[in-house]
Amino acid sequence: MTYHPYFIEGAARDSRWLITCDHAANTVPPDTNGGTLGLPPEDMARHIAYDPGAKGLALGLGELLNAPVILSNFSRLVIDPNRGEDDPTLLMKLYDGSIIPGNRHADAAEVERRLTHYYRPYHAALADLAARRDDTVICSIHSYTRQLRGRDPRPWHVGILHGFDTRLADPLIARLEAEPDLCVGRNEPYGGHLPGDAIARHALAEGRPNVLIELRNDLIETVEQQRAWAERLAPMLDAALADAQV
Repeated sequence: MTYHPYFIEGAARDSRWLITCDHAANTVPPDTNGGTLGLPPEDMARHIAYDPGAKGLALGLGELLNAPVILSNFSRLVIDPNRGEDDPTLLMKLYDGSIIPGNRHADAAEVERRLTHYYRPYHAALADLAARRDDTVICSIHSYTRQLRGRDPRPWHVGILHGFDTRLADPLIARLEAEPDLCVGRNEPYGGHLPGDAIARHALAEGRPNVLIELRNDLIETVEQQRAWAERLAPMLDAALADAQV
């Protein structure tokens, strides 16, 4: 089967929404170190390699919102599509206590090769999807681990990340905070957006309403959990968009 660096589900769907999943897969392409980064399977199954549960959640939201979904098909350890090309964390050699053997000797030429073969095709396809309508709204789906090695547990169930454009984030946070069973973080467990990352590039720079949702990955481990969260979030997203009046 021919390798492709991304997948698109529902390309013909005509909603304003565009669902993105930058860290959907833990795939190492066959032309990168023969398809391995030298890590044991248990590390490739961790959050360091991809966002567990995010793909299923993104696909569920795409179905419920009648929106196209674009999903990366390479591990964030191969090259991180949610980083700018000049970001020092674009290609990680150590992540949450694990050394990445396949990246240890990656030089500038290897970084450029991975940009050309994986990163840039994904972003070109994302840009094309975002441009299909003048009123596109981007929702980026991620997940995070409850506890990094040697750190305290994180208390949030869901985090909403945003930069200077809070038109959609504010009403969505308000609706999530009204749910009595949820601990909601604003720009937690990570802070906002970095220059050149996916939302900055495809939403903020283009004036498109946007939101990035981080779900704690132990809450979306199973297909049933992913579907339940999609069914919970989809009407909230539509309502928040109506509230935002954009």
